[in-house]
Amino acid sequence: MNAATNVSPEGLRARMVDRILSQQSLSKSVESALRQVERHRYVPTAPLTDAYEEKAVITHTFPDGTHLSCASGPSIVAGMLNALDVQPDQRILEIGAGTGYNAGLLSTLTGDKGQVITIDINPDVTAAARRNLDATGFHDITVITRDGALGAPEHGPYDRIIVTVGAWDIPQPWWDQLVPGGRLVVPLRWRGTTRAVAFIKRDDHWESDWVFLCGFVPMLGQPGEQESTIDPDSLVTLHFDVDQSVDVEALQGILERERSVVWSEATVHGEEPFDRVWVHMSAVDDGTVRISADQRAVQAGLCTPAIVTRSPALVAGDSLAYFTIRRAETPGRWHLGAVGHGPAGRRLATRIVEQINAWDLDRTADPELFAYPTGTPIPDTLSGKAKAIVKPSIRLLLRYPPLP
Repeated sequence: MNAATNVSPEGLRARMVDRILSQQSLSKSVESALRQVERHRYVPTAPLTDAYEEKAVITHTFPDGTHLSCASGPSIVAGMLNALDVQPDQRILEIGAGTGYNAGLLSTLTGDKGQVITIDINPDVTAAARRNLDATGFHDITVITRDGALGAPEHGPYDRIIVTVGAWDIPQPWWDQLVPGGRLVVPLRWRGTTRAVAFIKRDDHWESDWVFLCGFVPMLGQPGEQESTIDPDSLVTLHFDVDQSVDVEALQGILERERSVVWSEATVHGEEPFDRVWVHMSAVDDGTVRISADQRAVQAGLCTPAIVTRSPALVAGDSLAYFTIRRAETPGRWHLGAVGHGPAGRRLATRIVEQINAWDLDRTADPELFAYPTGTPIPDTLSGKAKAIVKPSIRLLLRYPPLP
């Protein structure tokens, strides 16, 4: 019993599950697993209430303070498990051992005849996961210290693969170790944004049927993103993928150059998400990147992105535009637009507004995602009709179906 709240772990866990169910639909099996597995026992140093709040609990960090591992927020854990569609007796591979909590949920879903293998590259993480799993009775789960990109072929093939670290690519071993028709759920990063995606393994490609906003600790060994500051005081940073041609020298001092502001007709209330604008931009424009600004840059009016730590932007040569917001005339609402700098700044800002308008037509629409292993031909039905993002192991294609 927790003296501060006078609520038992069972009561807190029930509240957690009820809160999740008020936000998303879950299968009965996932709901049951969440009600059974004691999350607080996987984060024993955290306050009891924190274990069941909608928050990630950091468990390991690098000496520089960078997060290495954490227990992800319960809602994204539940959503990804639901999308994984685990069935009894299946064999499951988890990439990213974390605290062991997710593996415990997976084992509960597969039952006594199933098998769960969880992998992490860091021995401290796997040692802690092993301790937690043993302490909670999950002795049959296999914990391996290894680069997750390699998978675990000695225990495969797998009916399901779930990745609980942010991945920039989909390594070939995951394709090789998943059965035809199997499901892969992965927090996939492209153009500065991360979405949890459920892929089905088709004959020669991955095809999505679920996409969900998320944030995860990055997977080690996949250096897919670069960054560069673009102002003299290093207060504003661009983050871009290694396959993108970004002329960082040409963009130095860009925020002091000619400025254009373009506004859409779209507005949102204070709690309404607008993150899908970013996905719309990435589906049509190769120049989509992420911009982040120090509060000093915002206060000085140098750079005012919608979300200061992470907002979409477009770059082209010596010009830049980024997504912004302002208070609308209607109380409690915000107006969406874009700020451009440089010779093509207005044109780039207009392109952002075009994607705001596309999002405004259907604010909950997600694109279809297809991932073709490198060397596999892309069919004519997609070639030229979907934006392709090139990664070492896959070509990722995004396509929005036409509106009815």
